[in-house]
Amino acid sequence: MFKLSVFTDEVSQDLEVASKFAKSFNLNGVEIRNVWGKPPQDLLKELNRVKRILARYKLEVSAIASPFFKADLKNPEEYTKHLEILEKSISLAKGLDTKIVRGFTFWRNGTLDEYIDEIAEKFQKPLEILEKEGIILAIENEPSTFVGNGRELAQFLNRIDSKNVGAVWDPGNDIWDPSGEIPYPDGYNYVSRKIVHVHIKDGVRKGAEGKYQYTAFGEGEVDYRGQFKALKKDGYSGYLSLETHWRLKKPLPKDVLIRPVGDEFSAFAEESSRICMENLQAMLRKI
Repeated sequence: MFKLSVFTDEVSQDLEVASKFAKSFNLNGVEIRNVWGKPPQDLLKELNRVKRILARYKLEVSAIASPFFKADLKNPEEYTKHLEILEKSISLAKGLDTKIVRGFTFWRNGTLDEYIDEIAEKFQKPLEILEKEGIILAIENEPSTFVGNGRELAQFLNRIDSKNVGAVWDPGNDIWDPSGEIPYPDGYNYVSRKIVHVHIKDGVRKGAEGKYQYTAFGEGEVDYRGQFKALKKDGYSGYLSLETHWRLKKPLPKDVLIRPVGDEFSAFAEESSRICMENLQAMLRKI
């Protein structure tokens, strides 16, 4: 029905550990984000090492989870830096036989309606690169950026209108969005025909402190049973990639979640992701 993967750093900074985890659940692949403390754009020198480990465990790469355009829209230096991030992430994707590189729409500093023309203009050079390289840039809905929910994601993709740009649909991020959009069915219905990749995490809008809080998969507010049934009905056959974010022993600070990197992010990650993957696979079996 679907293929399954897990973010490497949602298990460990050590790719060997993350690969063993994936193999223990018979996953099809892993999603490459931070490995050995390095973001994906800095992994090209480690490419052969990465390929050897993945080949040993017979794992594909579902996507390259780059931080592309988690950047200041008004900062020319950051713009140039992020074009380099995109090009390096594409090189890594090609070396690891995946067509998908994840990206964003700049840090939110206002509404998408106000800035969509400027954002679209900033995407023209990336579009040239993507078309030339034959890679799909999968834009993720994340509320810290200008595109935080399903409606905004569809609005942005319609504005860009490129075969090389699709949607990473993240229902768990939609719960975090202040618009109050219901991830499924409302958010999903906006983007259902544009999805090239799916991230899996769960949460509640109001936790113990009255703020958004991540939960173990299946224990939050996202209607994942309905979501998975809809994806199946609509013919989606790509990856569901577990991006846990929840930690069993100690919640991660918001700034670490927005800019995940290093050992602090991966603390208690393996045991937390094990619980979530068990829950995910149990739900999929029932569906």
